[in-house]
Amino acid sequence: MTGHIDPTKEVFAAFRDNNREGPIHMLNLVRLNDRAAYPDGRSATGAEAYAAYGRDSGPVFSRLGGKIVWQGRFELMLIGPADERWDHCFIAEYPSVSAFVEMIRDPLYREAVKHRQAAVKDSRLIRLAPLALGKTFGEIPA
Repeated sequence: MTGHIDPTKEVFAAFRDNNREGPIHMLNLVRLNDRAAYPDGRSATGAEAYAAYGRDSGPVFSRLGGKIVWQGRFELMLIGPADERWDHCFIAEYPSVSAFVEMIRDPLYREAVKHRQAAVKDSRLIRLAPLALGKTFGEIPA
């Protein structure tokens, strides 16, 4: 089974076209390969390759106003596929859709993302609109 690693052109176009005002949150769920799958055959673990991705993409992410606003360690799938697990779980905030688009077009980022592609076995990247916090389930502000 092939994992989800990069967005399709169609989905990315829809992402880019929904250029509403304000920040976006990106929920990242990442499962790593045991061994990185670099096209040139270099040897690294998935964790080492993902760390290289973070190190090399970090300056671009920060320069464009990105920040990590939440992260947690996966412990147990209470509801969902029993065999699904995630090595990294975090929410990245970007000041705007255009900041995210600018990041992935940046030449330094495009080089860094090769490490992500080698490291990741499967992932979910879910765009969210930040809302005010509620006090109970189902309390969704307008």
